[in-house]
Amino acid sequence: MSEWLVLALAMAAAAVVVLVVTFVRHRTVSEDDDPSETPDVIEYMTMMIGVVYAIVLGLAIAGVWEARGVAEDHVQTEAHALHEIHERVRVYPPDVRDRIRADVDAYVDHVVTVEWKTMADGGRVTGQGEKLLDRIRHDVTDYEPRTDFEAQAYQPLLDQVTAADTARTARADSAAPTMPGVVWFGLIIGAVVTVGMIFALQIRRTLREVVLAGLFAALIAFLLFLIWDFDAPYSRGITATTEPFLTYFPKAGG
Repeated sequence: MSEWLVLALAMAAAAVVVLVVTFVRHRTVSEDDDPSETPDVIEYMTMMIGVVYAIVLGLAIAGVWEARGVAEDHVQTEAHALHEIHERVRVYPPDVRDRIRADVDAYVDHVVTVEWKTMADGGRVTGQGEKLLDRIRHDVTDYEPRTDFEAQAYQPLLDQVTAADTARTARADSAAPTMPGVVWFGLIIGAVVTVGMIFALQIRRTLREVVLAGLFAALIAFLLFLIWDFDAPYSRGITATTEPFLTYFPKAGG
């Protein structure tokens, strides 16, 4: 099912629930009920609950958006480090250079074609990817420079291997959802309480009030969906992509 369809259904369901509750409440309310006699304290509580929940929603959205940006940075750093390794080994003998480049290409191809899908589906990286990166590390560290020129390139290559490994580890840590279950519990309960306070105001069943109540509930559903969509940086909605790898290695996955 398309995520946009899920979003539309969630917003429609939230609005329908509010409309149904409003209709049922007005069918069961007593004839002498006066909606204009809502106590001031209830209006104050409704306002404060709305403000507090808006702050919580804003912090949650900012948190998952930042996590998504950090995930993109990890991918960019890893791809750039591998590209640097691929280019810097040009000073090595042809057999060593070609072996390292072939291993770098094999690793990138695995990340793009296999590991990315595993991250999206299971929230983890693959053991094969780790083995391929270890092979690159061994290729670089096991070679003994024979000239001063090669020796000058040796340490920068080690630094790039370390950068790629660090970025890969960070990418693996970012693959799983970032929002704890207790936070989701608070967000959902807060949404129920915030929308529920609409009825404490004893809204009339006029078209304007009913439409506004429905739109408010749909907005809450949309914001919760937005948080959920950004919560997994590699698997939902507007995600971090393999574009940095494909930019440096256009033939990967081909």
